[in-house]
Amino acid sequence: MRIHLIAIGGSAMHNFALALAHLGHDVSGSDDQIFEPSRGRLKEAGLLPAKDGWDIARITTEIDVVILGMHARKDNPELERANELGLDIQSYPEFLYNATKNKKRIVIGGSHGKTTITSMILHVLNKKGIGTDFMVGAQLKGFDRMLELDNSNSIAVIEGDEYLSSPTDSRSKFLHYKPHLAILTGIAWDHINVFPTEESYLDTFREFITTIELDGVVIYCNEDPQLQSLADEARTSRPDIQWLEYSTPESKPINCGSEVTYNDGTTIFTTLVGAHNFQNLAGARAICGELGVSTKDFDSHISGFSGAARRLEITVERKGYTMFRDFAHAPSKLKATQAGVVGSFPDRGITAVFELHTFSSLNKEFLPQYKDSMNAVDHAIVFYDPEVLEQKRLPAISADEVKEAFNRKDLEVITSVNELEIRLTLIPKSEHCVLMMSSGRFGGAIIPS
Repeated sequence: MRIHLIAIGGSAMHNFALALAHLGHDVSGSDDQIFEPSRGRLKEAGLLPAKDGWDIARITTEIDVVILGMHARKDNPELERANELGLDIQSYPEFLYNATKNKKRIVIGGSHGKTTITSMILHVLNKKGIGTDFMVGAQLKGFDRMLELDNSNSIAVIEGDEYLSSPTDSRSKFLHYKPHLAILTGIAWDHINVFPTEESYLDTFREFITTIELDGVVIYCNEDPQLQSLADEARTSRPDIQWLEYSTPESKPINCGSEVTYNDGTTIFTTLVGAHNFQNLAGARAICGELGVSTKDFDSHISGFSGAARRLEITVERKGYTMFRDFAHAPSKLKATQAGVVGSFPDRGITAVFELHTFSSLNKEFLPQYKDSMNAVDHAIVFYDPEVLEQKRLPAISADEVKEAFNRKDLEVITSVNELEIRLTLIPKSEHCVLMMSSGRFGGAIIPS
């Protein structure tokens, strides 16, 4: 097929381009800006657009499908031209469903832990030699891409994001996938620009449950009250669904890792840290069990799993000092990530650095949701770039407003990249852990090693 991707430079979109080209499709794309690593990977594959920007000459009747990425706007000239020509235009979740509609679909949803659980499942299935289509939100060791499509696979493992599908489709991405088997990790209000109230955020999960295939299975964390309430509601509206529960296993820190004991009494050793990661293990173990993987095989294969990129990823490690990089940005994620590091390193000092980067985190209406979210660590730093507020067309916020929202008097608020770089050099390098949390890049600051 001849496939054109509008906004090809996105994290997911460039992986779609790579996967589709690998399948033998004729792939082209466009974007007004493409950053690394997307740029380098597209160039190596011969898929990098000859020039940045939009060009309606690229859109012809020879194109079979146009895949529309979130980075494009509704008035994108290539999109308008595709509509004029009556071309088949799909969001990437819509395309992904169409590519996997004859397979058994496993969808990982929830406000947190999606990427990690998806990564764990893929790691184990790969070790078992079970081929699968997949979509995951991070680069994984042992995998060439974040997306795989292959006609020979009979199952598809998909990370189910609740954010918008495309600029012209305001439905959550996971509403397209229609899973046979799903996991829900927990619900904590996020994405205020899409879900202005907590109830509207809950509604998209309610709708997700309605999309589950007949006689499907849902595995959910029974420690989350919002999720437990939704499950109780859905037992009436969807009596055909089988509801299975999981919870956080017991754990204790040991040298170079953790000892985790599941509810069935099995104990394993893992290099992962943090109770939320152990909760993710239990969820992935339950999903793999439904796919026919024994707990013995899961426990054996998961021992080699070291985590997904930017999910409590260790970027620097030497005796008495560890630096983590984490994607955490929502309040619940901040709390879970910090609690995990504090619990795993009780004898070390902890400095946490968080960047306000997403639309929600920089929104004055949402900012109070961060109350007490950085109180677990010894030193807490919040960084944000005032220029990003201007780019997102949001009202300015002051350092005092940030400090008040987080409810920590000694919170350090930094708004300059240069100041942030200097402050990072002052963090102790002995008997200490540093936790760098952001969905962005800290304004391009140089992070010391």
